[in-house]
Amino acid sequence: MKRYLTENIKADLNKKIILLSGPRQCGKTTLAKMLSNSYDYINYDSIEHRILLKEKSWDRKKEIIILDELHKLKNWKSWLKGVFDTEGIKPKLLVTGSARMDTHKKVGDSLAGRFFQYRLHPLDLKEIKEILKPRSLENALDTLLLLGGFPEPFLEGSVGFYNKWKKSHLDIILKQDLVDLDNIHQISSIETLIQLLKDRTGSLVSYSSLARDLQYSDKTIKKWLIVLENMYVLFKISPFNKNIARSLLKSPKYYFYDNGQVTGDDGAKLENLVACALLKEINKQSDCCGKQFDLFFLRNKDGYEIDFLITKEGKPHLALEVKLSDDTTSDNFKIFSDVLKGITKIQIVKNLSREKTYPSGVEIRKASNWLSEFSL
Repeated sequence: MKRYLTENIKADLNKKIILLSGPRQCGKTTLAKMLSNSYDYINYDSIEHRILLKEKSWDRKKEIIILDELHKLKNWKSWLKGVFDTEGIKPKLLVTGSARMDTHKKVGDSLAGRFFQYRLHPLDLKEIKEILKPRSLENALDTLLLLGGFPEPFLEGSVGFYNKWKKSHLDIILKQDLVDLDNIHQISSIETLIQLLKDRTGSLVSYSSLARDLQYSDKTIKKWLIVLENMYVLFKISPFNKNIARSLLKSPKYYFYDNGQVTGDDGAKLENLVACALLKEINKQSDCCGKQFDLFFLRNKDGYEIDFLITKEGKPHLALEVKLSDDTTSDNFKIFSDVLKGITKIQIVKNLSREKTYPSGVEIRKASNWLSEFSL
């Protein structure tokens, strides 16, 4: 499969080091190896390859050097800066990893001005339509809701295979990556934290409530959640407020990169899927085009909400409500009319027989259609 970032990465490899991050097993290494037939692949997890890194003895006759999981090397950014400053990008340098390489604490010296960052996400309906061309978008949406968008289980299409893959996937992150990168050993407590969040997807999360449930401090819970974000297990969405600092103090919501992890009802699964698709598009716009979009939700003091609000350069740009079967306009669009004035307002519905638009500007769109073609 030719992934959605392929051409942009190819073009930028001629200019900068490329840092390609994303969830474990979302297809980073496969994408990297498909960029050229001439590459040397070095994986930090391999003892033999660590010696190659220490000696800097890769094959410089190859077009691309792929350095996988390099972020596990102590002071890896300082090491990579030294390589770049000494040798440039002949051969081209592509660094892949299953942690957020721009935020991890073991950063060493800055690579400022020497790299471009790309974030690869699992498959969504838009990418599935473009590269797999399914006969039925609705069936593809159902598979995403059930199995998530990680390439291997999605293409396998089996619930039994996915359940085994899901357990193995999370075990590697918790019992190997967390210990290697953050020296965290309270694995069973973090597993419980993840289980609690699976049941609360799309709901406001109280740090103090989680702290009471797990019998740890608020500070510890926040630390674990940041680590899980950096490991691409889940991501946080904050409520929108023109005062961003005030917004960040409010209770957030958490969503999973792996949609199959969500244990709530079908509505929660659909909301998580939409959150993943929106974040993927926002990251693509930032990484490929340098455009600034951000993802929030809207909530007032009376508890009324708009599921998602995308801002462009800090200003409201797109409001989105997500429904399973309701084809009547959500009253929440009217409640937040002052904030949403003049912007695109979409209500996407999974089970919808007819798409509609209203004089108010609200559009009601079939989820499988809208998710397969939207752009910002």
